[in-house]
Amino acid sequence: MKHNFERFELKPFIIESLVAQGIELPMEIQERLIPSIKNGSDVIGQSQTGTGKTLAFLLPLVDRINEEKRNVQAVITAPTRELAQQLFDELAKILEHGENKVTAKLVVGGTDRQRMVEKLKNPPHIVVGTPGRINDLVKDNALDVHHASILVVDEADQMLDMGFIEDVDQAASRMRDNLQMLVFSATIPEKLQPFLRKYMSNPKHVKVEPKQASPKKIQHWLIPDRDRDVKELSVEMAKAFNPYLAVVFANSKEMVDDVYQAFLDAGLDVEKLHGGISPRDRKKVMKKLKDAEVQYLVASDLVARGIDVKGISHIINVEIPKELEYYVHRVGRTARAGWDGIAATIVNRKDQQSVEKLESQGISFVYKDIKNDEWVDLEQKMRRRRLQNQPQESDVTIKKPKPKKVKPGYKKKAKMQMEQERKRQRRLETKRNNRMKNK
Repeated sequence: MKHNFERFELKPFIIESLVAQGIELPMEIQERLIPSIKNGSDVIGQSQTGTGKTLAFLLPLVDRINEEKRNVQAVITAPTRELAQQLFDELAKILEHGENKVTAKLVVGGTDRQRMVEKLKNPPHIVVGTPGRINDLVKDNALDVHHASILVVDEADQMLDMGFIEDVDQAASRMRDNLQMLVFSATIPEKLQPFLRKYMSNPKHVKVEPKQASPKKIQHWLIPDRDRDVKELSVEMAKAFNPYLAVVFANSKEMVDDVYQAFLDAGLDVEKLHGGISPRDRKKVMKKLKDAEVQYLVASDLVARGIDVKGISHIINVEIPKELEYYVHRVGRTARAGWDGIAATIVNRKDQQSVEKLESQGISFVYKDIKNDEWVDLEQKMRRRRLQNQPQESDVTIKKPKPKKVKPGYKKKAKMQMEQERKRQRRLETKRNNRMKNK
């Protein structure tokens, strides 16, 4: 019986690796891009985490490698060491069934540079790494990419945000003239367009929307801060959850450090991860996570994309991300591989518009709070409050005229005046009658 991926005419060892991993059906982005990549076309794959984009480029890329030629034929770039490591691990799963005929090397910062240079003297077919270290080695002629015909730019929008596009550009300029570029990103910002136009020729642009904004098994909670200190509130939430493993997200390095300290002061088993952490310490933290040796990780959005650590049962957002698309990336770390998950986000009065935008994407929130270390449901109360803040139809369409103000005692005074006028008229009438009689 034929395997579903065989219709792409991939090399037999690639199919063997998919069978070994239990991967049977291609996902939408794989269906739409694998044939184009195999045919040598430039492609732009626009999709969120969890849509299968990694295999969409790894499978056809490996298939196109000429095993007989001993030079670098493909370069895969990622914005962080952790993402590069993860891509390399996925690539290794495919190559282990190829009898070591296709070779690959990981090239990232934070490792022994001289040892890396020694390893690269025997050029691999595929290089996976971060743009800065790749460009550094290319400039020093320690890495020869002149024969490379395929360049993958993964998480391109994050590359742009972190200032790495220039490094990618410099490395790409040293590759073959007919370079095939494969760009994958959740968004395609306008500032990325000049780079794309420089290297890509009529690229096939495929945009794949997830069937849901987040996996079905995630519960989305909103916790109003009610003017409480969010660091202390996040500690309360962590204790109330008592999770298997929770990732606590903050928007800045400074907030990560502050929340991490609050967790330490509360005696919780916690580590932290952001761009300011040294490569050596980052590697130690990632190993602890994968080995389930820590209960809480406080992190910036550095780990929101692509990092796949099994067993994350809870996400705590100390604040809503400034870029709302990161909400989906953050919560996507939980409810994986059949697990359930809870994503709890602390919100304040200013977050209402952001919440409504996320709701418009199909995310359904419930309002919760902590009382006496237990979770309570605020849903009905919060809905009423939101409705009360909206103008009602009767407020804007029906306007009753205001009654004129009446001075106190007005009616009594008017009645007296009328009575006096009647008496006056009677007196005049009496005088008139008397005159007539006297005549």
